[in-house]
Amino acid sequence: IKSGRTTFGHSFMHPSKIKIMEPGEYIEKLQSVHVVVDMAVRKKETAREIEAAAAGVGGNILWDEELLDIVTNLVEYPVATAGRVDEAFLEIPREILITAMREHQKYFAVVDDAGNLMPYFVAVNNTRTKDLDLVAKGHERVLRARLADAQFFYQSDAKTLFEPWNERLQGVLFQAALGTMAEKIQRVMKIGAHVAALVSSDAGFHERVVRAASLCKADLVSQVVVEFPKLQGIMGRVYATLSKEPMDVASAIEEHYRPIYSGAPLPETLTGAALAIADKIDSICGCFSVGLVPTGASDPYALRRQGIGIINIMLDQGLSIPLKDMILKSLEPFSEKSQKDLPETAESVLTFLKNRMSRQLVEEGCSKDVIAAVISTGADTVPEVWSRANALERLKGAPDFEPLAVSFKRVVNIIRKADGFQGAVVDAQLFEHPSEGDLFAAFKDVRNRALKHLEEGRFEEGLLEIASLRDHVDAFFDGVLVMAENKRVRHNRLALLGIIAELFDKFADFSKLSAS
Repeated sequence: IKSGRTTFGHSFMHPSKIKIMEPGEYIEKLQSVHVVVDMAVRKKETAREIEAAAAGVGGNILWDEELLDIVTNLVEYPVATAGRVDEAFLEIPREILITAMREHQKYFAVVDDAGNLMPYFVAVNNTRTKDLDLVAKGHERVLRARLADAQFFYQSDAKTLFEPWNERLQGVLFQAALGTMAEKIQRVMKIGAHVAALVSSDAGFHERVVRAASLCKADLVSQVVVEFPKLQGIMGRVYATLSKEPMDVASAIEEHYRPIYSGAPLPETLTGAALAIADKIDSICGCFSVGLVPTGASDPYALRRQGIGIINIMLDQGLSIPLKDMILKSLEPFSEKSQKDLPETAESVLTFLKNRMSRQLVEEGCSKDVIAAVISTGADTVPEVWSRANALERLKGAPDFEPLAVSFKRVVNIIRKADGFQGAVVDAQLFEHPSEGDLFAAFKDVRNRALKHLEEGRFEEGLLEIASLRDHVDAFFDGVLVMAENKRVRHNRLALLGIIAELFDKFADFSKLSAS
């Protein structure tokens, strides 16, 4: 390939050659022949053009950043024009109208100040013509055919709806080793019932979760979703509304896919939250059962995103659903397909979710040692993990935390290294030094209050209660030799430290905390 100084302007508006004498004039010279080279500038000009076109018909652009990026890359010289949508098509749900314009034609929708869809669209052309009205007519003619197809699909779907679609799902594969979508629906209905029972005692709520689960995948075989896959769930909600399903059942069908990307909206209804959790844990447990575990380079079934989704939904709705119990329930249908024993697979899934929790807590600014201390003592309910981590993080910021951590870590480390005292009960008759009795009395005084705080979710207050034991622990270590020669005395002292360590473990593993 031979290089040179010659290039060309816009294909229609300046097709002749131009010479670039030096690199510094490249952008400016191409701008003069109707080619906007700078991507950021072209995007800004495109945005200005579409906003002006929408304003020209008395509306506003329904903003779509992704579509703006696409259009910016499709043109060299953006020129926007507004066209009119035949009002006969406004009977179609707005989601279909917007998606048909966006996916097929790369047109922007126009809305009024209240956000209502207006009978207009904005198209971005690559050429400035003398008669933009004629160009708009051309776009209208093309769009009319597209919307007629969409209207036909919608009207045909509205005559069919859910039961025939669910039957057709028997022929739609979810995953080769995990069966069809119809089978997945049956599993999600059972898990959904289990989750619903843990979330609420309302029998009506249970019924709505199961009903939503039975319908949640049906729209995948509807004509509209086959044509526009991005409308999965959305059309399920639309069709459920047409079928007079309860409002939260219809909403849950759409919401059970959420969040669809990092930072995306979460389910707004409790029904949608329960169904979303059931659907996601089924996918995770199914894939883990047959060895489809995410690796560093591969996660084809987006299990990490689904795991994070479960965590965020539980946090958002304050759902203290025991993870291990839910995982075991979700693994039951895969017992014959599983490559490992069910308890081993359950532990793998729980570890996977714990890792997602750890990463999210790090991103939220929590110290790694605090996360390790909290999760190692139990991570069965998500909101509790966050509460304990935040409480310990605040305690760690206290001025006297370092000596406190040293004292408690010493207790834990001695217990872990000692042997033979297990089963021993603290006997006050064997105390030889006042510090032993003082520590035991302080422990009994603190324990009930600390456990009450724990039971009521007041983790910071509970931690402050056990932190008050520090002076007594220090005095104990100063006053006695734990590993005394007398076996009964030694085991008694270890048993005393053991019940204190057991109380610590209700909150965190202090041995994992760094002092600074």
